[in-house]
Amino acid sequence: MKTAAITATIIFVLDQVSKVAIVHGLNLIERGVIEVAPPFLTFRMAWNRGVNFGLLAHDADFMRWILIAVALAISAWVWLWVRREEPGRWAQISAGLLVGGALGNVIDRVIYGAVADFLNMSCCGIENPYAFNVADISIFAGAIGLIFFTGGSNDGQAGGGRGKGKTP
Repeated sequence: MKTAAITATIIFVLDQVSKVAIVHGLNLIERGVIEVAPPFLTFRMAWNRGVNFGLLAHDADFMRWILIAVALAISAWVWLWVRREEPGRWAQISAGLLVGGALGNVIDRVIYGAVADFLNMSCCGIENPYAFNVADISIFAGAIGLIFFTGGSNDGQAGGGRGKGKTP
């Protein structure tokens, strides 16, 4: 549980610090685009009112609160699951990535009404039209990690856990 909490805290802080530094510190809100290492890395301001890639985006204020509620519910469920099951280290790190990222985006929705996205990466002649942030990367990595590092093995490390009531 401690590993998940430390990971969630680190991700939350990294996400919020990066948003303050880049969006506000470099004034990306007004500048719109800053080419850092084109085409590989560009800071491109985007306000995401939906979920990944703008899905479920809606200008109605109630949708913002629905997405906040869903993110908080998923975070609470993952947190309670980690606490109850005591999965292995990699599953706890994955849970911390997901929860820390989700809470970082929740803060954005509460403060700004949308998630502040600014990372845009392209490569090899393929231009990526989407922007994302540290929280988005963490949520994705955490979800993938939970798929790979939970259920199936009871060794406490890479797949199940030593959850209460389970035999080693």
